[in-house]
Amino acid sequence: MTIRVLDNATINQIAAGEVVERPASVVKELVENALDAGATQIGVEIKGGGIELIRVSDNGAGIPQGEVALAFQRHATSKIRRSEDLQKIESLGFRGEALPSIAAVADVEMATRAENARADSTLAENARPGSTGAAGELSGTYIALEGGSIITQKSQARTRGTTFTARNLFRRVPARLKFLKSIPTETGHVANVVTQYALAYPEVAFNFLTDGRQNLQTTGKGRLADAVLDIYGTATAAKMLPIMYEETPPYQGTGPSPAADGLSGQIRVTGMAGAPELGRSSRDYMSFFVNRRWVSSRILSYAVEEAYSGLLMTGKHPVAVIDITIPPEEVDVNIHPAKSEVKFRNDSPVFRAVQKAVRRTLTAQMAVPGIADVDAPYKAVSNNPALNPANLERLFEAGSRAGKTLPPEGAAPRLADALPVLRVVGQVLACYILAEGPDGMYIIDQHAAHERISYDRVLKQREQRQPEVQGLLEPATFEVGPRQDAVMGASLGQLADFGFNIESFGERTYLVRAVPALLAKEDWTKALKELLDTLAGEEKSRWEEHITASIACHGAVKRGQVLSDDEMRALVRQLEETANPHTCPHGRPTVIRLSGAQLEREFGRS
Repeated sequence: MTIRVLDNATINQIAAGEVVERPASVVKELVENALDAGATQIGVEIKGGGIELIRVSDNGAGIPQGEVALAFQRHATSKIRRSEDLQKIESLGFRGEALPSIAAVADVEMATRAENARADSTLAENARPGSTGAAGELSGTYIALEGGSIITQKSQARTRGTTFTARNLFRRVPARLKFLKSIPTETGHVANVVTQYALAYPEVAFNFLTDGRQNLQTTGKGRLADAVLDIYGTATAAKMLPIMYEETPPYQGTGPSPAADGLSGQIRVTGMAGAPELGRSSRDYMSFFVNRRWVSSRILSYAVEEAYSGLLMTGKHPVAVIDITIPPEEVDVNIHPAKSEVKFRNDSPVFRAVQKAVRRTLTAQMAVPGIADVDAPYKAVSNNPALNPANLERLFEAGSRAGKTLPPEGAAPRLADALPVLRVVGQVLACYILAEGPDGMYIIDQHAAHERISYDRVLKQREQRQPEVQGLLEPATFEVGPRQDAVMGASLGQLADFGFNIESFGERTYLVRAVPALLAKEDWTKALKELLDTLAGEEKSRWEEHITASIACHGAVKRGQVLSDDEMRALVRQLEETANPHTCPHGRPTVIRLSGAQLEREFGRS
């Protein structure tokens, strides 16, 4: 096989593949350039999820006329001068690959002007092309590229700053285009980028438009609390607690010293942490910034979740905005092509500082509830090893792993497709229903069982297009975040099919007039927000399945809910009538059985 040097077009597309993964990658690179240029106002506009159009405008320093074409050459940058600078990166961009990578996979236009504060739009319009003065350039520059090659460059009047436009992303690379997700999903990814940098730079006013509609606008007042309010809404912002923590060698406190780990300077942790009741079903609401660079980090995620240990329900994750300021030489930002990950020279002191900062914030600013002995009414039952809470949990968990219902020792035969007629005996731990059948004792998880019943019921209503609806006494306003807004706009029709009556009511605000009957007595606002978070990470083809499961789960009887004899009997009768009574929609078992022979053996009668 002959070795040959690749042509420039192929080289550029390969390089672009490392930097530009999707429309959100383009927006991230352009927003970072604007922030590095000192912009105080940044506008982001996209169409078709960013595939048709991406436009990022700023009022930053701009690019001088003589350097505009140079900016589209690979490895051309103003951020570093020599290899030693890589050891101390203080800017968001530094490789000089963003603009040429974008130009390799899209049709690009850029208008820019480098000018000091004295210039204004009137001066720009009247300036002679190419003229300069003490305040800087009085004329801007326009440049257009196709396939990475310059086709037009000329003088153009404009104000200070840069407007970068990318159209027809991946048109020349159809293999890349087909791997993109749906337009709502791609829009959600872009919204997430803008949201993260709005949190990292609260002093910058962001304006985000999707298909001509305003998705997000921040004030740029400089307070993180204001940015959180603009993005997450009043209800969430009211329960966010400010973080302020510094740790400077020599280390004061218990445990190993950061100085002993080789830390060269101070660690400063700032941001906000949500009260435990704000817990979310995914980790998408944890934002991390290292020296104001948005990053993904398992170490930081683990540190924050450790700080919430014992405060959050199982399966819930914190809402947090964490900014770590650390000496630049202590962090390597050059380990990921898209600069989305960093590596700390010493993980331990950073982990400790974040965990301690968040934990101290939670314990100092909120009342930590005591742990009640919730099992007190069931002491007699709990002393029986076969029926204590831990063993019952293990039984249902074992059944979930095996995909079938299992007895304690795992030897019982598989249940028949239909349940036999059962006689309800009682309730254990306000969670499990005990029933007698013709061949032994049945233990039913009341939440999982009711979830299965509700799921089948919602599915049938959906198929018949006759959802059970509960109108609200007064229409309720419902605020969403930028990422949720993209999903909400795309799913209104499907939500209506399930009983939601929702209409747009301004910027990222909706008016809810009716909800599915199953959610009428529940916290439907929390259920709807969790549903939007789930849909944001799923393909649109699976949205209907997730909507059905979410309504069934939130509308089901809860663990810890005491049921009357009539309620238990009704629930068991309904479970017997379902087509698949043995598992809930998530695959967990609804029932386990202790056969008569097993009971005989346990009591020494066999």
